[in-house]
Amino acid sequence: MIERYSRKEIKKIWEEKNKYQIWLDIEIAAAQAMEKLKIIPRGVSAKVRRKAKINVNRIHKIESKVHHDVIAFLTSVNEKVGSDGKFLHVGMTSSDVLDTCFNIQLVQAGKLLQKDIDAVLKILKNKSLKYKTTICIGRSHGIHAEPTTFGLKLASFFEEFKRNKKRLDNAIKEISTCAISGAVGTFANIDHRVEKYVAKKLNLRIEPISTQVIPRDRHAYYFSVLAIIAGSIERVATEIRNLQKTELQEVEEFFDKTQKGSSAMPHKKNPILSENLTGLSRMVRSYVVPALENISLWHERDISHSSVERNIGPDSTITLDFALNRLKYILDNMNVYPKKMLKNLNITNGLIFSQRVMLELTKCGFSREKAYKIVQKNAQKSWKKNMSLYECLVNDALINKKISNKSLKKMFDLNYHTKRINIIFNRIFK
Repeated sequence: MIERYSRKEIKKIWEEKNKYQIWLDIEIAAAQAMEKLKIIPRGVSAKVRRKAKINVNRIHKIESKVHHDVIAFLTSVNEKVGSDGKFLHVGMTSSDVLDTCFNIQLVQAGKLLQKDIDAVLKILKNKSLKYKTTICIGRSHGIHAEPTTFGLKLASFFEEFKRNKKRLDNAIKEISTCAISGAVGTFANIDHRVEKYVAKKLNLRIEPISTQVIPRDRHAYYFSVLAIIAGSIERVATEIRNLQKTELQEVEEFFDKTQKGSSAMPHKKNPILSENLTGLSRMVRSYVVPALENISLWHERDISHSSVERNIGPDSTITLDFALNRLKYILDNMNVYPKKMLKNLNITNGLIFSQRVMLELTKCGFSREKAYKIVQKNAQKSWKKNMSLYECLVNDALINKKISNKSLKKMFDLNYHTKRINIIFNRIFK
């Protein structure tokens, strides 16, 4: 992943030094188990822990000759450990190390993403409560529908990210498995109790059955969850982008005093951060297809999945981490304009109260079809002649027979649309 969209903490997870350290931890844990089972001499694991040093450059130099990363790693370790190095990796195969390590890295990245989501949830909750009763127009198909509140919009995002947190928790559990089962996964050359010991030592669960590789449906699930989270990020970003349009100007990203919006037009204040999130979300979602295709490998294993995972493991998690932190910044610093929201709400001259009038007419004896037709006719008149809907309705003889002007006026009360808002907020925040 390019530096522009990378944060230091999650980058470290995918650096080669961390990867090789995890490999070493796996080999040491396996050696400890074999010592307990009297498969190898006592003291080997302690000696390896004391003498082995991760030398990334040396491993790369060896790999350039042997063309096998695990062999290069073991050779480098053995150079430091000496003759006892021959007791490492006994009965194991490369995938035991590679797959278990990859899962550990995904768990490490997942836990950072959990913290990111928690931070987003905290801001969304605070902003939802702050703007709980801030009236704005709700839109369907981009067209004014009925009043809602900005707090409800944010509460909707909050609830979605709550679901995302639960999904990520499940995905981390799904990927937290360890396989130390040897060639083609039969335990022919390694005691199954070694796997159990290593799993416990590394805070993983044993993989019930591995065919030399850990089944890739687990990984497909993990990356699918990351994609869903990315979709949620884009949903919020898209709403902010739309609300920042010149015609709306209800919300806008924070714009620094020294910031420039356009190289050509000095007046521009563009929602560049939200647009950036839209692009990054597309990238994270794009990794799902190769993850799904990795499920099907030849027979007990091949390495067609390997090159894919070397890319999508770091790229998807690093990108999502960056995107969540950028979303947190946008939400925390965005400018909200309640007066503009109210102004926009009123531009249709009261058309947004049409449903309430229609429902009241049905209570007065009209069929729903007849009531709809009466209100629609007046709504179209209001729109074409730029008159208030109330004025049109007051002058409608059919309505005058059933509803007094005073009663009609009450139907244009904004508070009517927020009277049950506490029910929704209590569902979400209690």
